[in-house]
Amino acid sequence: MTDDTSRVVTVEIMGQRYPIRSTLDLEYITHLANYVDQKIQSATEHSTGADTVRIAVLAALNIADEYFRARDSNTGGDDRLQRRADEIEQMVDRALEQFG
Repeated sequence: MTDDTSRVVTVEIMGQRYPIRSTLDLEYITHLANYVDQKIQSATEHSTGADTVRIAVLAALNIADEYFRARDSNTGGDDRLQRRADEIEQMVDRALEQFG
């Protein structure tokens, strides 16, 4: 669920706090952050001696794989799924700009 007002929610991923500005529902943003954190933890468990960026890239690749598989198997909701993916991409871009 979205509304017209942008607000900031702070999420924690890999022990780091990130302020995220978005119009997305706060609980949804928290759910996304928890999911990303779980994926990063999983990538950490399956890699040896990798640095933080490498682990984040591995987690991102796993998430991208899940997205593409869901997109390819979903025949009716592609537009909705694409809009959500675009919203999430914009949210991540804004968060990275704050730390870049």
